[in-house]
Amino acid sequence: MIFSTHPLHPEVMADLQALGTLRIASGPTAQAITSESAEAEIIVVRAPIPAGIAPREGGLRALIRHGAGLDMINVDEATTAGVLVANVPGANALTVAEHVIWTAMALLRRQPQVTRDLYTAGWAAARAHADHGRELSGRTLGILGLGNIGKTLARIAHHGFGMPVVAHTRSGSSSEEVEAVSFRDLLERADILALCAPLTEETRGMVDAAALGRMKPGAILINVARGPLVVESALVQALMGGHLGGAALDVFDTQPLPADHPYMALPNVILTPHMAGITEESMRRMGQGVVAEARRVLSGGLPVNLVNPAAVDGYRRRFPA
Repeated sequence: MIFSTHPLHPEVMADLQALGTLRIASGPTAQAITSESAEAEIIVVRAPIPAGIAPREGGLRALIRHGAGLDMINVDEATTAGVLVANVPGANALTVAEHVIWTAMALLRRQPQVTRDLYTAGWAAARAHADHGRELSGRTLGILGLGNIGKTLARIAHHGFGMPVVAHTRSGSSSEEVEAVSFRDLLERADILALCAPLTEETRGMVDAAALGRMKPGAILINVARGPLVVESALVQALMGGHLGGAALDVFDTQPLPADHPYMALPNVILTPHMAGITEESMRRMGQGVVAEARRVLSGGLPVNLVNPAAVDGYRRRFPA
C-alpha cells in the first residue's frame, strides 16, 4: 500500500494507483497519519511524519518527500529502522524563484499599500504611491543558500533583469551569475535579500536583530526557506521602525500563521501560506519524481535521490534484493 499525507496531482495519483493501493490521509494531522499509514510500503510526505512510524511499520520500505526539504522526516530514526528516505530536489525550483521575483517587484512598487488604499481611500490615494515605486532591474540581489532554488533565482535575476547577484553559501562557490561573499557583505550589499537555505542548527535564527540592522535602509527581505531562519520579533521591529522597505514571507515559526500575529497588521508585508513552491506545473513535476522513486523501490531498486545511504544495509536485511 502507498500512503500519502495529502492529495496529489490527479495524474500522479493515477500513476501511483497503477503501482498498488493508494490511501490518502483524511487530514494532515499526526493522529491521522499515525493511524492511517499502518501497513504502508511507501509513504509520500507532505506533512510532518510523527515519531515512531518508521520503526513501527515492518513492511515500510521508503519515505519519499514530495519536494526537497527534509525537516518533515526524522531521517536518523528512519536510518536506524532500515527505511529509505528520498526526496525530489529541484522540481519546484523555478516555481519558488518566480515567487521571489514577483513578490520583490510587488514590494518595490508598493503593491500592498496601493491595494489597501485603492479599496479604502480611493484612486488618488492609491496612485500617490507610484511616486515612491522602485524598479527591480539593476538592483543587487542577495541570496542566502545556493541550492537548486538559489541557482535558478540567480540565473533569472542576472540574465532577465540585469541584477548583480551576491550569495553566501557553505561552499563559498561562485559562477558567471553569482559573486560569493561573506554573510556580513551579503547583508550590507543586498537591495533584496532572498532566504533559500535549509533549516539547520547553523541557520536557525541567523537573521536576527543584528543581521537586520546591517541591511541597507529600505531593503527587502524575502523568506521562501523556513520560518525559523528569521527571528520574527526582530523582523517586526525592523518593519515597523521603517528600517526595511518590506518583506515577503511564505514560511513562519508557527504554521498556520496565527490570526493575531503582528505580521498581519503590517502594511508593507506580503504573506503567503507556504505556497511559494506550489503551482499546477510544480505539483505535477514533484509528483512525477515521487512516482519514479516509488516504482524503483517497489521493483527492488534504490532511489536515485537517496538521502540516507547508511540505511541501505539495514534495508537489504529487511528486503533482500
